[in-house]
Amino acid sequence: MHQQNAGLRLRPVKNFDCITALRALGEENRLRILHLLLEQERSVTELAQALELTTYNVSKHLRVLKDATLVDCEKRGQQRLYSIAADLQQHLRRNKNTLDLGCCLFRFDELDRSLNQPSS
Repeated sequence: MHQQNAGLRLRPVKNFDCITALRALGEENRLRILHLLLEQERSVTELAQALELTTYNVSKHLRVLKDATLVDCEKRGQQRLYSIAADLQQHLRRNKNTLDLGCCLFRFDELDRSLNQPSS
């Protein structure tokens, strides 16, 4: 997933701290959360149910993703809805679903494939 692609011309994201983003992206449940948020915005409860995790654990993962500026949170009434951060959404649209951190590439289009592979 973190590989250079010679045929792809990308511009690195300026607002991302590479180390913080890599820490956030380096955990499978956070990748699973991002995968769901790429489809649509969701609440903590919806994410917890879909991933079969506790709302407490999902909230902890979302905090890490938010600190890494990968997700946004919007309060609607009593509910908080999470989505892929607006800057990241724009970057992914411009760069063919690839996040260029400057130090490495993270391919969101390969995320589905990697999450479905059994761990070794």
